[in-house]
Amino acid sequence: MDSTPASWTAADAFLSDLLVGHDPDLEAALVRQRDAGLPEIEVAPVGGKLLDLLVRISGARRVLEIGTLGGYSTIWLARAVGDGGRVVTIEAEAANAAVARASIDEAGVGDRVEIRIGRGADVLPTLVGGFDLVFIDADKESNTIYLDWAARLGHPGTVVVLDNIGRDGEIVREDSTDPKVIGTVAGLRMLGEDPRFDATALQTVGVKGWDGVAIAVVTDAAG
Repeated sequence: MDSTPASWTAADAFLSDLLVGHDPDLEAALVRQRDAGLPEIEVAPVGGKLLDLLVRISGARRVLEIGTLGGYSTIWLARAVGDGGRVVTIEAEAANAAVARASIDEAGVGDRVEIRIGRGADVLPTLVGGFDLVFIDADKESNTIYLDWAARLGHPGTVVVLDNIGRDGEIVREDSTDPKVIGTVAGLRMLGEDPRFDATALQTVGVKGWDGVAIAVVTDAAG
């Protein structure tokens, strides 16, 4: 089979059906998001399952999400932290937060989720630290700001997930003028050079196109 966006999508659908399956609450959250006219930029089902596994593998009980959108990934995270766990999620747009709140509550995990409305750079300084996992999926131009706060609000051993690092391969172009590419590269350089992080990144192809994710652990240097 040729490597094309169509074949990537077909393979992603196969993996999703095989390893994730169908979930009425998650699918309802996507329907509500689409009906509200929100952009279709949420994580793919296999990406949601990755977040679920990372939370469970790390034993995270307090999770910070930067970029709520319609709450799809928030539901994955809230389920994974389990009873007594907590997710704080930041969303810049009040209308998006309202859509997310309805879906999160309908999924039965509303008591585990606190939605903070406002720009990440404004909300992050108001939070109390001690987060065990931080998922960053917001405006790429602010990636270095979000990573800095992930280290400051985490602790040695905190898992940090930075989404959408592939940018269709544009990350290798030194002459790119795309703010999203520039912000993504700055975030990746920070993960590689800042002693507070130990990180890797993987390119992916699938329903999200040519994409990718970086995963880091906050080191003792952050203490």
